[in-house]
This record gives sequence, C-alpha cells and structure tokens, in this order.
Amino acid sequence: MADLFPGVRKGLPKGRQFALTWGIRDDFGGMTSAMLHRSRALVRLGRRPVDVLTFDARPDYPSLAHRLREDGELTPGMRLFNLYDWFREHPLPRPDGAPVPGGLAFTPLGSGPARESVLREGTVMHRTRRAADGTVLQTDHYRADGSLLLSDRRDTHTEGRLGGRSVVLCDTAGRPVRAWGAIWPFYRLWLDLVREGEPSFLVVDSKPVARFMLTYRRRRAVTLHVVHNSHLDGEGRQSGRIKESRRPVFEQLGSFDAVVLLTPRQKADVEAMFGPSPNLCTVPNSRNVVPSRRPDPERPPGRGVVIASLTRRKRVGHAVRAVAAASARAGGDLTLDVYGSGAERRALRKLVDGLEVSDRVRLLGHRPDARDQLAGASFVLLTGSTEGLPLVLIEAMAAGCLPIAYDVPYGPADVITHGRNGFLVEQGNVAELTEAVVRLAGLPAKEIARMRGQARRTAKRYSDAAVTRLWAREMRRARQRHRAAFEAAAPAAPAPQGTSVAAST
Repeated sequence: MADLFPGVRKGLPKGRQFALTWGIRDDFGGMTSAMLHRSRALVRLGRRPVDVLTFDARPDYPSLAHRLREDGELTPGMRLFNLYDWFREHPLPRPDGAPVPGGLAFTPLGSGPARESVLREGTVMHRTRRAADGTVLQTDHYRADGSLLLSDRRDTHTEGRLGGRSVVLCDTAGRPVRAWGAIWPFYRLWLDLVREGEPSFLVVDSKPVARFMLTYRRRRAVTLHVVHNSHLDGEGRQSGRIKESRRPVFEQLGSFDAVVLLTPRQKADVEAMFGPSPNLCTVPNSRNVVPSRRPDPERPPGRGVVIASLTRRKRVGHAVRAVAAASARAGGDLTLDVYGSGAERRALRKLVDGLEVSDRVRLLGHRPDARDQLAGASFVLLTGSTEGLPLVLIEAMAAGCLPIAYDVPYGPADVITHGRNGFLVEQGNVAELTEAVVRLAGLPAKEIARMRGQARRTAKRYSDAAVTRLWAREMRRARQRHRAAFEAAAPAAPAPQGTSVAAST
C-alpha cells in the first residue's frame, strides 16, 4: 500500500500514541467524533497505532467497541481501553507497604435492596450506595468472576469531618493491594501501567480528564490538551470571563507540553487573557477530503439538515423556527432533517407540532450515518451558542452542503466567507437566520454551484493530510519543551503516593 501522506511517518516523533477522554456515549457528539477521526488519521497516514483511554464506569465497553468497529469509528490500529476493564483483565502490581494505610476505610458493599447494581450480561460490574438525596457515597467495582476489584468510598471521616475518600484496589481474593485517599493516584497508576514505561504522547480531549492530567508528569510522557469549545463564559468574545469549568486548567496551562486550540482567533483570545505562552498552538479539526470527479449530485435546493446533540447549547429550536418562517414566506420545498438526540428532543417535538411544520421538519434521532446525508442536502444550519471548530462544518463544506451558521466563538467565521462559501448570521438572531435560508433557496442554480465549489475548496485546507502534518509538527515541539522542562527541574520529583512505577517512566 502506498504511503498516503509522504513524510508524516518520518515527521511523527517516535512514541506510543494515546487519546484520553472521560467516556464515550452511544450518541456521542462533536468532541468524541473529532477525537476518533484524529486517531484514525494518525493510524492511516502516520502508521502509528492509537490507544483510546476512557475513565468512566460504563459497563458495556466490549459491546460498544464492537459497534464502533462496525460503524468504522474504530479501525485496525486503534484499541479502546477502559480503566476498570483494563484492571479486570491485567495482573495487579505488588502491594506497596501497608495495604490500607491508617485513616482509610475499607468496608466493601454487600448485595441487597439498598444497593444499586449495574450488570453486564447478567454479571454485576459495580454496586453503588447512595444517600437519601441520591448522592453517591460508595461504589464497588467487580471482576467478571465476582471478586472485588476496587472499593471507592466517598463518605469517610477526614480530620473529624465527613466527606473524605478511600479508594482501595484489591486482588482476585478481595485482599487490598493499594489504597489512596483520592481517586487520581489510581488514575496515575493506570497510565503508568498501560504505558509500560515507553515514550508516549497523551492527547487529552475532555475537560474532566484535563483537570486530572495537570497532575501527571513523567519523564517519558508528553501531554497535550485539545480545547474543543469556547473557554469564554457568555455568548460573545467581549464577555472577557472564563467559564468556571475551564478555570482550573486554563490557570495552569503551562502544566501541559502543548495546549491545542482549534482556531487562530481563540488562540489570540487565550493569549490576551492569560498572556503569550510557547505551548499554545493551533491545529484545526480535519476530515478525509477525497476529491470527486463525479458531477455534483442533484439535491433539492430547499433541503436543510442539522446534525447536533439536542441540548440547550445547540439551540436547534432556532433552526426549526427559521425553516418554519422561511417556508411560510418562500414556499417551495423547504425542509429540515434534524439528526441527533438529547434532553431537548421532547421540547423540539412540541415546537414542531406547535408550528404545524411536521410535514417539513423531521426529528430523526441519532444515526451513525447522519453525516452521509450531507451530500444530498443543500444547506446545514449551525445554531450553537458556542463552538470550537465543528467537524460537521468542514464535512458539510467538503460535501458541497452550504453552511448557514451563527457567528459565535469560535469556528464558523474562521472558515466561512459570507456569501462566498456559506452564510454568517448574527448569533441568536432567528430573523436573520430565516433571511439567509430564504436567500439561499432563491439563488440561481449557477450561483449555488459556484458557492458549492468554493466550499469544497475551503474544506481542502482541513484535509487529514494537512492537519496530520500540523500534529506531527506540534508533537515534535511539545517533546522538545517536555525534555527541556525535565532537564531544568532535575533532580526529578518523587512519584505520587501510591504509585510504585518510577516517575522517570
């Protein structure tokens, strides 16, 4: 097989590749799609295997991995590892000192009506004890043979106050082999073991994992954090406030060897807020842009789509209202197919029925092949309150599906030139969104064809080949910064408590 991307294999620095995220939902959204797509590109173009690591306690990861492979999300060269499943299947490290240090509790749960059990094919994977208000007080995780793997209690007494934590790792006989007063040392142990001391690049995609990874520093582990969405609190760049969920990481950005922003505008805003830093860089999301020699497929000029999680942040109701208003004005065959699921589905159904547009607006739920529909649609609506660089935006343009997007931070304005390859609309302005739909539906076929061609040419800048080249460059630079930081910090700091693998790994 010919090398699809000459120079990438040489350009990617040597080392194992890991992609870290908290978990993968059945109806995963843009962040997970971008993470999996990037990983496939590194495998396909850079000839580097990628291990995807998840930290949540989802019980059915084996069947999920099977579905992801069937859907083409996991390809040969990619593996999906979950924290708890990995420990279920691998031998544990030897005990390190006293199995349960003084002050930590070890009170495994039994079965019973007060315990909430989660099963995998009839086998208990974990049990949970909750307070009367639903707060989780303890979760015990088990192996397939029923033996206790990990007891995680969150209601111990620390310095005379309730609310401490006791995390105890057990062997197949249920005997403690490691214990900590917090969960993050357990996570660090896992990364040390799964890396096997090899040079590694750990790319962190989710906010919860990014907070933990601030504490993970190893001589042979380069860490990179991808910021997939806006860091700003509020809908405009003028707010000047950072989201509280982002603050712990953004106030310690120097703890990562590279922080990857998706657009130059966001990088400039981060530098304005926190000051310039050599570890800030820009690498956009990518997609597999395959040049087509086929003529542009026939598509109804009024067919629109939305591909988004049905959450308040995505504001899909704005798209529904705009198409309803546009169809009342322009008539014709204006329609909207909405692909996605989420908490707002019921409210959207009520909106569609209330506007009496169920013949024009269809809520089709989450579908793995939703993006395949872009080739047959005339336009895609992006109405979220904040973005990073939506993968669906690039995919739509590559398919000749014209974007009509709110001008929010960040993404749309970095890609769309208004009236040339799509349309930018004042964020939150449904009337202006309606006007853009009406305008597009009324354009001459020749003008629409010209715009589709411009959109495809724009998408080529975000091809897997071009973006993987950027990843190779930024990984090399991150490794250089990492080495320089460890040389400057010599002698090396001791390993975190409870971790026997040396920090030098």
